[in-house]
Amino acid sequence: MFDLSGQREAPVGVVPAMAQAIYHRGPDEDGFLERPGLHLANRRLSIVGLADGKQPISNEDRTVWTVFNGELYDYPEKKPQLEAKGHVFRTHTDTELLPHLWEEYREKMFEHVRGQFAYCIWDSRTNEVVIARDRAGICPLFYTVVKRDGTTWLLFASEMKALFASGMVERKADFQGLNHVFSFFAMPGPTTVFAGVKCLAPGRYLHFKLGSETTAEQATTQKTYWQVTYPDRGHEDYGADEKKVVDGFEQVLFQAVQRRLRADVPVVSYLSGGVDSSLIVAMANKALGRPIPTFTVSVKSKGLDEASEALQTAKHLGCAPVVVDCGHDTLRTGYPELIRAAEFPVIDTSCLGLLHLARSVHQHGYKVVLTGEGADEWLGGYSWFKINKLAGWADKIPGVPLGYALRKVFLAASGTPSFPYSAYRRTQRDMGGHNGWTDLYGVMSTNKLRFFAGAARDTILGRPALDDLELSPDLNRWHPFHRQMYFGARIMLPGHLLASKGDRIGMHSSVEGRYAFLDEDVVSYMAGLHPRWKLRGVMKDKFVERMVAERWLPNEVAWRKKKMFRAPMDTWSSANPGGAPEGGWIDQVLSPESIARAGYFDAAAVARAREQLSKPGRGLGRTSLEMGLTAVTATQLWHHLYLGGGLCSLPQVGQ
Repeated sequence: MFDLSGQREAPVGVVPAMAQAIYHRGPDEDGFLERPGLHLANRRLSIVGLADGKQPISNEDRTVWTVFNGELYDYPEKKPQLEAKGHVFRTHTDTELLPHLWEEYREKMFEHVRGQFAYCIWDSRTNEVVIARDRAGICPLFYTVVKRDGTTWLLFASEMKALFASGMVERKADFQGLNHVFSFFAMPGPTTVFAGVKCLAPGRYLHFKLGSETTAEQATTQKTYWQVTYPDRGHEDYGADEKKVVDGFEQVLFQAVQRRLRADVPVVSYLSGGVDSSLIVAMANKALGRPIPTFTVSVKSKGLDEASEALQTAKHLGCAPVVVDCGHDTLRTGYPELIRAAEFPVIDTSCLGLLHLARSVHQHGYKVVLTGEGADEWLGGYSWFKINKLAGWADKIPGVPLGYALRKVFLAASGTPSFPYSAYRRTQRDMGGHNGWTDLYGVMSTNKLRFFAGAARDTILGRPALDDLELSPDLNRWHPFHRQMYFGARIMLPGHLLASKGDRIGMHSSVEGRYAFLDEDVVSYMAGLHPRWKLRGVMKDKFVERMVAERWLPNEVAWRKKKMFRAPMDTWSSANPGGAPEGGWIDQVLSPESIARAGYFDAAAVARAREQLSKPGRGLGRTSLEMGLTAVTATQLWHHLYLGGGLCSLPQVGQ
């Protein structure tokens, strides 16, 4: 925490309490730095430089200090380069790069910082502060400004629960943050579900000086050092030489895997039945010269269990897999823990499987795990890319709203509410034209019309969620396919995959996830390719990756269709069997009394949805309703856990 004037010492006990709240992120050791105007703390998960990596860490003359979460994978290459420039290193940890990079390059240091990171640098010579987050948004960072006894404090942390542990930050819902959850299926930032708390967006940083003239606005203005971008349409790498394109992708991906195996502790890997994690495991085996231990989650539901396919792949690659079961009962008993870890309403029930998977990694004595996540966002692996290619023709007739008309008819037939044409047109304009992403998640957004009530409804329907994203001004210069990919990378990647499936879920069990597909070189290579290398025809998604995978895996694995890894959501529809207390919270948070107490939703609409889902059925209308009711349930649970709502018998966060 910083006194923006740079004068007052932090209140006694506040920062240690904040650090204790995120003990799970770093159970190995802690460290503190106190100076007039600031108090820094770190909870360390020791992975590199085990013996001498305690933080905060400084340069050799102790004038520049840093606290850091993450990994700088090119540490072995960067350290001798800085030493050649006269910098003196005293430890064997990658953290020490940061104060020296600041000394050498100042704000241009971001060109030299690679990996996954959230960090703070304080330069005592100039009283400057830099707080930064990595390009993809793998490592989280939250901050808020509070005024107390005439002093303006800026508090930051890797998780919001640390901010609340300070005792200085009021817990209050941000309706616009809930708008994001119901619009995007995610919380991409900078808006959060807590009023006054912001998320540092991927590829951004804060830079300010501590001094009497420093304002809160100056300190919290997010600056961009990197953002998702694509070549102008017509300037993509068309790749006439197929072998050259495939060779190039194979090279950058293999090097990314090699870098992510750098650690002073053993590294393991997740393994599903899909091509992404299978390829990462195959490459890791090659780099290590031995099979890497693998962990697989088994969702006990028809059509969703990938365990058998993963076991076949593990056998082919010579790996000894650990299989973690996750069934219907796990949803009821474990969802509260998922919301505690994620800190916002999580709609994707499969995230609970990842929570149990990370716990198993920890229980087996490991700290670091490779994952195949990140390929779908950058190589067109999601269903909406195919849907758009099949149905996008309806939006290409100038001046004829055929696409909107067809969607409205379809939604009406399935009993799903729809937004007026003016809202549809505005979304189209803001997104640079029709976007396949909205065909899938636009269905989720209709639940705002179905469930919200009162002041929450007025606020949420009064401001489009897209307004908060500060979208790239270059959207209209890109190929339409890349415009679709942009929203996956800007919204789903940091707001869902890396939040409710990534950092918060892994670090809840003191496990660090590493993402080879999000390596800087891999991302740059994928972005530069023509769309035909991402989706060939209608069905051949992640085409260049699958061409590489043919060299490493059996063909049936390389070309295996993607399964949307999602646990059943209609579990919420039925009452708790037998009234078991571990599952009774669902009925409690969805009771008319609890709905009224929280003040977000229409109790009658919730009751109708539960009744409707208690009957058998299939189709997009049912899926939309399942998603909506899951979002309502998760929001009610989040409110109880974090806002002291008294909506059920579960203990609240901080109790």
